[in-house]
Amino acid sequence: QVQLVESGGGLVQAGGSLRLSCAASGRTFSSYAMGWFRQAPGKEREFVASLNWSGTRTSYTDPVKGRFTISRDNAKNTMYLQMNSLKPEDTAVYYCAAGRRFLSELVKDYAYWGQGTQVTVSS
Repeated sequence: QVQLVESGGGLVQAGGSLRLSCAASGRTFSSYAMGWFRQAPGKEREFVASLNWSGTRTSYTDPVKGRFTISRDNAKNTMYLQMNSLKPEDTAVYYCAAGRRFLSELVKDYAYWGQGTQVTVSS
């Protein structure tokens, strides 16, 4: 099993930056595909970004392309989401997730989830 803990959320003005971290427990972290999802109030959880076990392949939802960067450090059992040029519509609880399906954008393909970290972008 993998346990995930997110950190790095907060309140930022539009145009600002935040870096989210996802710390994973377990010796098999490097074998999992990882992803970031977000959920705004009253909306369903949606895909943000994902990467493969080595971090060499990535996928992003269109609204964040060119602004967000997903990465991982398997030696530290940690995944990151660098978020630049933040917009008010990026406001949500951000979740990290681990799964076996390569670069999936589907919630159902991720077996393990963190508790989430709040990101609020003010206009």
